[in-house]
Amino acid sequence: MPDPVDGTDVPGLPTGLPEPAVGPVVSPLHGRRDNPDELTRKPLAFWDRIKLLLFFGIAFELIAWAQASNNPLLDVSAAERATAATGFGQILLVLIVLEALRQIHFVLAENVAAYHQLWVRAFARTERLSGRFNPWTRYRIARVIKWVVGLAVIAMVLSAFSGLPPIMALFKVPAWFIGQLPMILQLVLYLFIAVAQFAMIFYFLSRGGVDVYFPDDVKTRFSDVWGQDHVLERVRENVVFLENPEAIEEKGGYVPGGILLWGPPGTGKTLLAEAVAGETGKPYVFVDPGAFINMFFGVGVLKVKSLYRKLRKLSLKYGGVIVFFDEADTLGSRGGAVSQARRVSLEGGVPSFEASTLPACNGEHYVSATTQKLLADLRFEEAQRQLFVPTGTNGGGGMGGGMGTLQALLTEMSGLKKPRGFVNRVIRRTLGMRPKPPPKYRILHIMATNMPDSLDPALLRPGRIDRIYRVGYPSKEGRIETFRNYLDRIKHEVTSEQVENLATIWPNATGAIIKDAVNEALVIAIRDGRDTVTYRDLIKAKSMKDNGLPDGGQYVDRERHSIALHEACHAVAMYRLQHSHVIDTATIERRGDVGGFVAPVPIEEQMFKWRTDVEIDVMTFLASLAGERLFYDGDNTSGVGGDMRQATSLVTQHMLSAAMGDTLRSFGAFSNITMGVPYEGQTADAVEAKLRELYDRTVELLQENRREVLAVAHALEAHKTLSGEDVVAVIEGGVGPLVDGRGYVEPAFVSALEDYHRRAVEAHKVAHERRPALPSLPTPVAAATRGASEDS
Repeated sequence: MPDPVDGTDVPGLPTGLPEPAVGPVVSPLHGRRDNPDELTRKPLAFWDRIKLLLFFGIAFELIAWAQASNNPLLDVSAAERATAATGFGQILLVLIVLEALRQIHFVLAENVAAYHQLWVRAFARTERLSGRFNPWTRYRIARVIKWVVGLAVIAMVLSAFSGLPPIMALFKVPAWFIGQLPMILQLVLYLFIAVAQFAMIFYFLSRGGVDVYFPDDVKTRFSDVWGQDHVLERVRENVVFLENPEAIEEKGGYVPGGILLWGPPGTGKTLLAEAVAGETGKPYVFVDPGAFINMFFGVGVLKVKSLYRKLRKLSLKYGGVIVFFDEADTLGSRGGAVSQARRVSLEGGVPSFEASTLPACNGEHYVSATTQKLLADLRFEEAQRQLFVPTGTNGGGGMGGGMGTLQALLTEMSGLKKPRGFVNRVIRRTLGMRPKPPPKYRILHIMATNMPDSLDPALLRPGRIDRIYRVGYPSKEGRIETFRNYLDRIKHEVTSEQVENLATIWPNATGAIIKDAVNEALVIAIRDGRDTVTYRDLIKAKSMKDNGLPDGGQYVDRERHSIALHEACHAVAMYRLQHSHVIDTATIERRGDVGGFVAPVPIEEQMFKWRTDVEIDVMTFLASLAGERLFYDGDNTSGVGGDMRQATSLVTQHMLSAAMGDTLRSFGAFSNITMGVPYEGQTADAVEAKLRELYDRTVELLQENRREVLAVAHALEAHKTLSGEDVVAVIEGGVGPLVDGRGYVEPAFVSALEDYHRRAVEAHKVAHERRPALPSLPTPVAAATRGASEDS
């Protein structure tokens, strides 16, 4: 016979065997399917080999026990001999012998290929005849035969104990059971009370955390979602498929069953899910983020099972259901994703790590959001090293929902499509009937998170989450529309041009932020005794929301002047150099360890930064050191420490990884270049040379704009906080919303500012005695005249 591997004849096997029947062969003696390409039979499991022998043997011993109980003089061996002489005993012995021969046959077929192939050939015709029947029909016939044989053996045993004929003994079992029913019910009751206590505890623990809203309860529509048109169009497709699944299923596809909405907080992810439910008219099930966090292991699994039972019922009743998991990272994470979560959570936001342990100005505000995020990444990695915690690891393991909760969710989302229901699974199988297949449950999963990288990959695979959409910050048009919609709900005097300006200077404003800002502006107006919101109210609300409330602390006059000069140097450098950003706010009001800051906003979106852009960012950082040394005769404060740290990191990063120096080699190809990595030799010299070059250019810039620096410093001392338009008015000698800058270009006032600054420098140089107080701030003539005319 040819070997199935290389086609050669196998020694010891007969040749010329007939072609096997098509499909798997079921041998009557083998009792199971065999592959005709295999030379030997697959081995049986140990339990399958002994179970019938054990059943028949126990039945024989029970009958022998009945013989011994009727005649106490019989010992065990005599009782077995007496049983073997009876008809029942002889039938059981025959069955035991036949089953033993059958198992011997199986052992030979499993180990001797020639023996196995001989029987395959002998029963080839029988297999062709039996193959005409449906496999399910053959399975049911075999099951009926097994039940008949089993009941016959049980009837023999009952007959030996009762002395009645086998059939009568079998029918006496229900009567005996009814007679014993009181005792059985009492035992069941005791067992039920013991189990019910734990069942009720876990039942109540598994309740809650899931809210069901029916179609009439959801009023949100797609028209209520503003500024997310690109995501809205994609989500509409899922609505179409949920309402008309045949449109895709008839063409061989399937309805996408999961959507992940990720993005910064407040961008409208929850609102989108509600709008989907409102547009489809399907029930909307909201899953609380903390619903699966429990004290006991296993409760989370019960909650998942209970949730999906409810979803299946709603799906069949309404033709579909939408389930929304808010803050999905609390349930769908196995831990160990700190670094990815950190990168997403910092996207577009203000970094949370301080640049220096010394009190310093907030240098992060002087650069673009891309640079802010880069510096935040560098500081985070350095903080991880200082704490001896490797980046990307987590001190705690497990998931938010507890042991097994995530696995239960994954199984329910796309597990085995098994028959459901006790009658369908148990009763129909018991009666030899095929269980009905499960219906198609139309369940649309929508998950929202601001940390998508912390989610388990198994949750995000197609079939569970089919579509992933980023719900980012609204576009400028979306922000304008959002502002208009919220302003239309109140009385206001804000023009369309002012609304557009607000949308321009607030690029990271989400729908939630805009709603809160408009409400805060209304609070400011009411506090001032007005019921109409103005543009100034919105600017104040924006400053409060972006920067927080100041501490209210006061500076001594000398420190106030130095801090104002520090921030003025940043502001002037930013205004003269950065043309892709405009100044949003400049302030010297203290907030914690931050003495002041100048915050820019982008006027255009950029994905990549040019080398010239990086140099401008570095020069903006260096403006504080250059300005303090320029205006204080070479001296500087510790407040420049944060700026120097950021400037050094930025130059090092881009020189060593982005070819922005004299070399082309990228050290970032081998390892992460962070602030904590020491550099020596040529690298240190190159970084120092680049910083020195940019520093000299910054000094030259500030020398050319000396009047502008002193003017902005004076305005900051006088008003503490300036809007970007006011800063421009002071520099250019124009009129801003709060400050009249025309007086700052008058020669007499410029001379007064120089004299005031000279007195400040002289007071600063007094080291061995109490430093004198500075004179009163000079007042611009034009500003005073304008104020007097307004009062009149």
